[in-house]
Amino acid sequence: MSDPAKEFTKYGRINGRILIVGFGCIATSMLPMLLRHIDITPDQITVLCPPANDLAVARECGVHVVELGLTEDNHREVLQPLVGEGDFLLNLSVNVSSEALVRYCWERGALYLDTCIEPWAGAATDPQTPISRRSNYALREGVLAFRRDKRDGPTAVMTQGANPGLVSALVKQALVNLASDNEVDCGRLASFEDWAALARQLGIKAIHVAEQDTQVGPARKARNEFVNTWSVDAFIEEGMQPAELGWGTHERHWPDDGRHHGFGCDAAIYLTRPGFATRVRSWTPLAGPYHGFLITHGESISIADHLTLRENGEVVYRPTVHYAYRPCDDAVLSIDELAGRGWRKQDNQRILRDDITDGMDELGVLLMGNQRGVYWYGSRLSTEHARRLIPHNNATSLQVAAGILGGMVWALENPHAGVVEPDDIDFETLLRIARPYLGEVVGVYDDWTPLAQRSPLFPEPADEDPWQFINVSVP
Repeated sequence: MSDPAKEFTKYGRINGRILIVGFGCIATSMLPMLLRHIDITPDQITVLCPPANDLAVARECGVHVVELGLTEDNHREVLQPLVGEGDFLLNLSVNVSSEALVRYCWERGALYLDTCIEPWAGAATDPQTPISRRSNYALREGVLAFRRDKRDGPTAVMTQGANPGLVSALVKQALVNLASDNEVDCGRLASFEDWAALARQLGIKAIHVAEQDTQVGPARKARNEFVNTWSVDAFIEEGMQPAELGWGTHERHWPDDGRHHGFGCDAAIYLTRPGFATRVRSWTPLAGPYHGFLITHGESISIADHLTLRENGEVVYRPTVHYAYRPCDDAVLSIDELAGRGWRKQDNQRILRDDITDGMDELGVLLMGNQRGVYWYGSRLSTEHARRLIPHNNATSLQVAAGILGGMVWALENPHAGVVEPDDIDFETLLRIARPYLGEVVGVYDDWTPLAQRSPLFPEPADEDPWQFINVSVP
């Protein structure tokens, strides 16, 4: 494997400026990578963030900093001198509306990329807002409605981090690998329908974004503290949104608390409880079987939507798709404490990065239903390896930064693609750019099923088809 830390390959050039909105752990990790791989100088980059952010890395890199938070009332005025035609807005913020920034960039002729679709502060957890309208499904539909008559124009890449983002490319590569191993001729996969037909032919009933984070630091979580390996605020926000999943055509058992949205693509459903209160069974090769949190993520909806096959207007195939996340040990304890506090945020928070002493992030996609068994394809990256590759990173942040870099390079090569999702992008380009930063990228088969995790001492409702959600869900 080539070492990007030695090669410093320049993948693209920006003649204008880059504006980084937000400067949390991902932006801190991303900035050195931008200067390494994009043909740009520090004086072309501006960081825009609230005054509370740690700006040491920005100062070290010599970029311009504007300490000001974006709001619904001030965002146009603040952005006006910072974003123009030919510029690139990289949105790595929390509580800033992605749709508002996309609209602004479209008007100004600027490129755009974010790692998730964010609403304005408080909208995702406002108890006065109906549950469905607080979902990632609703946020995605808002952006899709905006792009409906804007298929060309400046490129805006939505939800392109690790997950969502990179995992959509991993799903496609996993399908290609499965086809080869099953001696299935893929042919030319030129449309969403082609990919859906291939998944159906391979017998794929369910897809998990299966991730286990084993990173640890020397100081364990304290009382009244939320600890995580990436943004605490962003994690709590998405964990408090309703659990969401793409709903497959093979499913025979409707969840008691499952609901249709009643608008949009209808590829996904939501549960009337937060992702932090929803557990599912899953599997990764190194850590093995586990209980993960069904946290809402954009890929649960977009992958399911793009792998939907219709005949005569009727849906005949779609896999069930969702995230199954086992965060680091201290984050699990933090979620437990958060629940005990009635979902009221702890007073203190800490992000594990430079103080991590051991562990890795095992992030991939688990495809279920093929005759050869489950197939996991993804990245196994240790913090030690991440630090060798590029500074100011842990394993989690580098996987996200790798996905961002791949998306930015694709956008620079395709500047007039309009508003796109990861599933619209050439997966081979994304993986080619990201792969050197992903550690060991592997595909592994296994005979695991969710039924194997059930205890005979405590029988649960079950279906003979192991890939029914009723078998995956933990009561």
